[in-house]
Amino acid sequence: MLAVNFLLLGAVLFCIGVYGVLVRRNAVMVLMSIELILNAVNINLVAFSVMNGNLDGQVFALYVIAIAAAEVGVGLAMVLMIYRNRKSIALDELSEMKG
Repeated sequence: MLAVNFLLLGAVLFCIGVYGVLVRRNAVMVLMSIELILNAVNINLVAFSVMNGNLDGQVFALYVIAIAAAEVGVGLAMVLMIYRNRKSIALDELSEMKG
């Protein structure tokens, strides 16, 4: 019963994250929403791991955490470069990516 509550929590967090990606116009907020999605996936992986009685989901969650850390580094570097060139991090203004 307890794992079902964690699955519902993961689903709610995932929906909030998808909403944030679709609605937000600030690049940093979009990155935060992607992190929320990845954390929801981690919660679901661990909950399914507990339900099945093995460690596979927890191992996959560690991989997702490592990928999320790399995504944050690359994403923030891109946001800083965009801010340096355009003086704004609004995603609406990035329709044309000219070099």
